Amino acid sequence: MTLAQRLTCGEVLHLAATVSHARRGRIRHSFRYGTDYLLLSPDHAAGPPLFSRNRFNLLAVHDRDHGGPRGQGRGADWARARFANAGLETAPGDALALLTQPRVLGHWFTPISFWLVLRGDAVLAAIAEVNNTFGQRHSYLCHQPGFTPLGPGDAIRAQKVFHVSPFQDVAGEYRFNFALAPDRIAIRIAQVDGPRGLNAAMAGPLHPLTDRRVLAACLRRPGGSLRVLALIYWNALRLKLKGARYRRLPDPPEQEIT
Repeated sequence: MTLAQRLTCGEVLHLAATVSHARRGRIRHSFRYGTDYLLLSPDHAAGPPLFSRNRFNLLAVHDRDHGGPRGQGRGADWARARFANAGLETAPGDALALLTQPRVLGHWFTPISFWLVLRGDAVLAAIAEVNNTFGQRHSYLCHQPGFTPLGPGDAIRAQKVFHVSPFQDVAGEYRFNFALAPDRIAIRIAQVDGPRGLNAAMAGPLHPLTDRRVLAACLRRPGGSLRVLALIYWNALRLKLKGARYRRLPDPPEQEIT
């Protein structure tokens, strides 16, 4: 079965992702760590007993964490409306999917999630939902003209308008690349700002989510999103010690999606 078919049948997939960042410019800095993402259709997701939607569990995905203002999300309804407003006409068999880090024992934070419209194993459009550590969110809509499927070599460009790191300016542009296969996901984001910027990527194999995989992920990478936050602050400290200049937090964009 294709990814779209598997998700609409209720399957929840586990992505054991390797996340990497490499900063360019005068002060260079790079890091790599493993983390756990889930790929699911919010309309159909079932999953194993240790996973839940909209209720407490070892792993959980809550609608209010995604789609719209942070903490007041509308989930799939928000994403469908944004794709429709952009002119995307879905067909029977297409799947609306969410790729995100889940809550672990109720705690939630993820730097980025993706809403995807899948046709078979192809991505027609995506919304990159970006969260910073200051409680703010902004989203970037990614698609080709005419919503032709996104291939690994297609770079979707968007002006950077949202403050993510206090050690980088809100300047330049993002270039998004999506590569999906039935058993693997790879997403690359390059921020281009002259000689400055960064390259970020997440990639890994896809497997059906089982209770055994839930337990293995929690033992291998304990803390889930708390661990991710700790890694973010640790790398911020490393940048500060290297002499990176701290930028004050600007107001977020007035619009919720670019």
